[in-house]
Amino acid sequence: MRIPLRSSRTVGLRAALAAAVTGLLATLVSIQPTAAQPASLQVRPAAAAAAAAAAAADNPYQRGPDPTVSSVAAQRGTFDTAEMNVSPGNGFNGGKIYYPKDTSQGTWGAVAAVPGYTAKWAAEGAWMGHWLASFGFVVIGIDTNSPTDFDTARGTQLLAALDYLTRKSPVRDRVDPGRLGVLGHSMGGGGAISAAVRRPSLKTALPLAPFSPSQNLSSLRVPTMIMGARDDGTVTPSYLDGLYGGMPAGTQSAFIELTGGGHGFPTWGNSNVTRRTIPWLKIFLDNDTRYTQFLCPSLADRSQISRAKTKCPYVPLGGTTP
Repeated sequence: MRIPLRSSRTVGLRAALAAAVTGLLATLVSIQPTAAQPASLQVRPAAAAAAAAAAAADNPYQRGPDPTVSSVAAQRGTFDTAEMNVSPGNGFNGGKIYYPKDTSQGTWGAVAAVPGYTAKWAAEGAWMGHWLASFGFVVIGIDTNSPTDFDTARGTQLLAALDYLTRKSPVRDRVDPGRLGVLGHSMGGGGAISAAVRRPSLKTALPLAPFSPSQNLSSLRVPTMIMGARDDGTVTPSYLDGLYGGMPAGTQSAFIELTGGGHGFPTWGNSNVTRRTIPWLKIFLDNDTRYTQFLCPSLADRSQISRAKTKCPYVPLGGTTP
């Protein structure tokens, strides 16, 4: 891509306490033989299951089994998925929707995604559609009205795509309109920033190697993870340092720099991207504090990471500190 030169619901404290107690008891079990433990400290499978059930009951948005480092790095989650085409119109140039087939667990959080300058969704972003959907999200990937649309126009089209998804699309009954986020690459990453600045009710934004010539982040309040690559010569590390540094201190955010991949690191089946973005989406779209372990107190998986900046602890909007 060649860049032109111009420039909810509350997460209950009981869920966190249940997870903490379960983890403490599991540690005690691992260091002391069961026979030597007082009966009050012996962890029974039924008790652990009850604690997990209590946490799930306290967070109606929790989806899927307890995560591990390997599960968030996998190419597929636990949900079977489907897709459908979206015709041009409704404020954007069409695209594709990916969604979990499961209708037994209520509605899903959703993400609108847009590619970079001159790029098409099918060539740049489609790889992540089923990938993210299989972890329990509805994804709408779009093409832009003009391939040379700048960041603000891409942000407008991301918001139009979310409005279409929640109000008109055939899967609107599967989507929770209160749990929405945006994602974009390069100029599309700038579009994600633009959308988040203009619609602060969004739960999260994921700008990947974002080029944001039309706005800075000084008024951004939406939880935002910015990702870049150390060897990106287009949107350079120094550019992203300046962009991220302009974000308000009180905004929940993270900056992740990969060791390689160049400017195109988000344009192919790159698990180095998804193993960090999936926990972020889970925390802020699903209020699922089981996933904070992958980011706090530091990254649980530092493979292919050259730098990381986090602001722990992460608290879902409207939630309580885990």
